Amino acid sequence: MTDITEQGINKPSAVALGFFDGLHLGHIEVVKRTLIRDNLCPVIFTFNDKTLLPKFKGRKGHCIITHEQKVKLFERIGVEYIYAPDFNDVRDYSARDFVERILKDFLCASVVVCGYDFRFGKGGEGTPEILKSLCAENGMICEVVPAVTVDGENVSSTSIREKIRNGDIEGANHCLGYELSYNLPVIKGKQIGRTMGFPTINQEIPDYMVKPKNGVYKSWTVAEGKTYRSITNIGVKPTVGYTGEAVMETHIIGFEGDLYGKNVNVALREYIRDERRFDNLDELKNQLESDKKQA
Repeated sequence: MTDITEQGINKPSAVALGFFDGLHLGHIEVVKRTLIRDNLCPVIFTFNDKTLLPKFKGRKGHCIITHEQKVKLFERIGVEYIYAPDFNDVRDYSARDFVERILKDFLCASVVVCGYDFRFGKGGEGTPEILKSLCAENGMICEVVPAVTVDGENVSSTSIREKIRNGDIEGANHCLGYELSYNLPVIKGKQIGRTMGFPTINQEIPDYMVKPKNGVYKSWTVAEGKTYRSITNIGVKPTVGYTGEAVMETHIIGFEGDLYGKNVNVALREYIRDERRFDNLDELKNQLESDKKQA
């Protein structure tokens, strides 16, 4: 997939609009509507999270996936181009300027697709109805995609964040359409797990990403190009007296090797149990054996 943030595009395109936080099933439906347009290049307009969050959102625990993960997912489903400017570069555009300068001139849009709750332009003045009107004035077709539902509930980034924070990873994954994952560097831990026959990798979830409920999860881990079953603990490791911020600690079943300093992808599958303090390491080891059997 090609990043056209600097140069734009000079051939007719179908543009999907959105922040696409999480790229859930509702977002995928918006993107799909650009992929079925014959003779038009599918293009994504979004924002780079790294520039948007500190300056605009200003919230901790907001992102479901990183910008890099989002780009890989776009590429996997067939998007050819992405335009992801710094939010501050376009935040003062009026709704009309956005349509004429970005969609028409920069992205050469013939078709524009957005979700039912999409907002754009300075102060969020632009609604889907305004977008339809402005697109019509400029010879473009605008399609507004209604809400996608799963089990009778509208799929939204807000509801997915709540599911993640509550430990409902299966529900979150169902709405995402894939398993929530964290691709993060492995950091040094106390290596206590090795003394019990349960070596683990430690990773820190960045402040800007949603943190799952503290507890133990079934997971998948990709190590050295191979996918392994694993168990992941998210929390403060109360049994060993850890007093720092919550970390993600994963035991990779059947893997032997050194992953320190490497980026490793851990995908959460299912919540097993709450994190709790054990009286001694033997009790902890017995519980880990039980968790391992479940995974």
